[in-house]
Amino acid sequence: MSTTEQTSTPNNDLSKIRHWMQLIVVIFTFLIGLRHTLPGESSKGGAFDAFCPFGAIETLWAYLTTGHTLKTTNLLNFTVLLAVLGVSLVAGRAFCGWMCPLGTLQDMFTGWARRGSGEKSRRRGKKSQARFPIQVPEKLDRWLRYVKYGVLIAILVASTMAVYPPLRDICPARAIFAFDWNTPLLGVVLVLFILTSMLIQRFSCKYLCPMGAVLAIFNKVSFIHIRYLPENCTNCGRCEAECPVDIPAIPENSRSTECILCLECVETCAQPDAIELRIR
Repeated sequence: MSTTEQTSTPNNDLSKIRHWMQLIVVIFTFLIGLRHTLPGESSKGGAFDAFCPFGAIETLWAYLTTGHTLKTTNLLNFTVLLAVLGVSLVAGRAFCGWMCPLGTLQDMFTGWARRGSGEKSRRRGKKSQARFPIQVPEKLDRWLRYVKYGVLIAILVASTMAVYPPLRDICPARAIFAFDWNTPLLGVVLVLFILTSMLIQRFSCKYLCPMGAVLAIFNKVSFIHIRYLPENCTNCGRCEAECPVDIPAIPENSRSTECILCLECVETCAQPDAIELRIR
């Protein structure tokens, strides 16, 4: 390893901060779920679903029309959602790349898949030689990314007639963090979540997550964003190799609605000032 590769940089520090934040949020979410498995209603403090930001979107219609939230949700959902939207206004879909516990677990499962399918060591900016995760063909990938918007619309429609949040019985977060394996359907959801995460990097984020669909527009208006300077770029492809959500045409497409602001492209860039984190 060269001296340049060994030297710590501010970008390296940002990456470390991100990984620590991801870990802390995952542990905190597990503790919330564990709390709700303890006996006695007083220890639970409401349903696990009440801590989900998307729960506010699911229960919004019911609250506006009846003054009551859907079962297992409450006003805490709106507080959590407002916090997530505040983060998104400042930093786009950074919630997905820094704080979403399901996103963190997908990254973890992808890492397992790489190590289990032939990756012994890998240099940053180089495509992995492991068999998994696989790359979805570009044309298919482009169409699949619209599925999450269809999922969002379907949930919004279903929520107008629902008693419980429409996602409740098919939510991987409940299966993983709330230790809810009481129904065969949630067991199937858990297995599929793990397998798809190992097969295709950030599968749920790219193709299924309705929360990601809600936050996508913030990438176009956020104060913090990634800036591309074409005059300094050599088109080496390092940033494309590192992008966990496989955004096409990086770095030109750095304002993509798919960007989760993970900063992998910024960290791996070998060209000074070709791509950088900016506050406008």
